[in-house]
Amino acid sequence: MLRHASRSARPVSACLRAPAPSKAFGTVATKTALPPPAAPFKAGTVYGGQHTITLIPGDGIGKEMANAVQTIFKAAHVPIEWETFDLSGYSAKDAGLLKQAMDSIKRNKVALKGILYTPTSRLGHSSLNVFLRKDLDIYASTSIIQNMPGKWPTRHKNVNFAIIRENTEGEYSGLEHTPVPGVVESLKVVTREKTERIAKYAFDFALKNNRKKVTAIHKANIMKLGDGLFLNVCRDVAKTYESSGIQFDNMIVDNASMQLVSKPSQFDVIVCGNLYGNILSNVGAAIVGGPGIVPGANFGANYAVFEPGCRHVGKDIEGTNKANPTALLMSAIHMLRHLGLDAQATQISAALMKVITESKVLTPDLGGNHTTTDFTQAVM
Repeated sequence: MLRHASRSARPVSACLRAPAPSKAFGTVATKTALPPPAAPFKAGTVYGGQHTITLIPGDGIGKEMANAVQTIFKAAHVPIEWETFDLSGYSAKDAGLLKQAMDSIKRNKVALKGILYTPTSRLGHSSLNVFLRKDLDIYASTSIIQNMPGKWPTRHKNVNFAIIRENTEGEYSGLEHTPVPGVVESLKVVTREKTERIAKYAFDFALKNNRKKVTAIHKANIMKLGDGLFLNVCRDVAKTYESSGIQFDNMIVDNASMQLVSKPSQFDVIVCGNLYGNILSNVGAAIVGGPGIVPGANFGANYAVFEPGCRHVGKDIEGTNKANPTALLMSAIHMLRHLGLDAQATQISAALMKVITESKVLTPDLGGNHTTTDFTQAVM
């Protein structure tokens, strides 16, 4: 609870504090350092200690979760002002609103975002989520799949691994065409340059967080050129980190899916392409309690966008006051650490961890019967 949480609260277990240039990613219980981007990351819009942040609530349960975050931040007196844009994937692209939102992110450098719906119909527009990641070149998606100290049942204990996913190419390149009726060609794009930078990011992440192994996930036995390039570049990058003692391994994606379910403790840091990361992050979420407790962050050289680590709209529970705001709230806590607002991040994280540890006020996805509002009030 925020009103009882000490501003000087310490981590409940040993934690890493990154040097000033690094971006922090984690809760009080698990503070994790993100490697700095290759280029200098300039500060966004800050006046008198007040940070202006772009907020895109998203579709489905997005507005309910965003409201919970804003309510908690207000109670904690977090020095943030929001520029809110109600983009939606359920309607045709509003070019004007989309441009305003993108201009806001480029001005502020940092955004908090819910998930935007993507239609499956051929006539539907392309994914706004993918457009945003490509346009901003926020290439490194980072999610921590970890057991939380709650009392809900999980199949495995002591799960703690990171999934680092290349955000801007692969199967999500969106290059499809019909050469003749009844035939569709979909291009998967893999480049040495982008594979090298995501591999370096993964190894830097492991190095800064005392993680011992990086596993590249691929399907190079079938896609010998595309995934073969991804695997070979990861191997080359791994050689440059040999002196650091970080082990390198690789695994075919179908086997990785089985191993993730049967023995998740063998994984430490996973690095993979876009589609594989999407699938594995959802499998990982199921292992620890669901998408409602998996936060995420996307980093590029100039911008950072924080969003839930499992990209579910939650349309089926929209407006029912049953959504679990933990994923977006934890993403927002990571955002505070990125902004250097460590005291506020620690205060809110300690309050959140107390509610989760006691497990007296939980939403239905975690076996409870409380509402989003109840959970939010409990954290406050």
